[in-house]
Amino acid sequence: MNKSKRPHGIFIAGTDTGVGKTVVSAALLRGLKSAGIDAVYMKPVQTGCKKRGQRTIAPDLDFVISAAGITPPETERRLMAPCRFRRPCSPHLAAALEKKQIRLSKILRAFAGLKRRHDFVVVEGAGGILTPLERRLSMLDLMKKLGLPVALVARPGLGTLNHTLLTLGELRRARLKIKGIILNHAVKSSRTYIVKDNRAMLEKLGRTRIISELPHFKRPGAPPVEPGLAIALLR
Repeated sequence: MNKSKRPHGIFIAGTDTGVGKTVVSAALLRGLKSAGIDAVYMKPVQTGCKKRGQRTIAPDLDFVISAAGITPPETERRLMAPCRFRRPCSPHLAAALEKKQIRLSKILRAFAGLKRRHDFVVVEGAGGILTPLERRLSMLDLMKKLGLPVALVARPGLGTLNHTLLTLGELRRARLKIKGIILNHAVKSSRTYIVKDNRAMLEKLGRTRIISELPHFKRPGAPPVEPGLAIALLR
């Protein structure tokens, strides 16, 4: 794709928490970099953070940075995860417990800063798309403000049809561009006949494509480089 026509980022959304958005983001970032694209990762809201000396450990951010083999300066790390909270729970609750507020303006400024420094931004959501950020705001509201095309990460096994189709419906109501579905084997499963049927049904009923199906990957470590995934999402 011509660089001038390339989207300046992608939003990695999930049907739920624990579906593997972070692993997919790391694999995508590795694939983009292997294709020679100056890409950066962003986790707008990061919960479950810990203090270690003078440094804040942000679990998803640190995993993706390590997997991609990059060492961003601290000023850029702050842009990559602008809203950080200690409690490993829903963003709205984590913020409330610290008597703080998640402000979209802060996230949008951080995104603009990363976009100025890099050609492509991989933005990972927290939880599912209706996860609340505060009483009147959800992850979907942030997605609409960013206006990025969306890649939806879903489980391939039993139960994924309902979760994924409901999520696709909300994305379409929000008029966001859906690039397709990435099936991620966050949990090992031997029931391949269900996975095969789910793939077909999601494409048919969801009226979209399965971009990729990633094998089971267990942290720590680096997920495989996914240049094919990167190329598919750039089209």
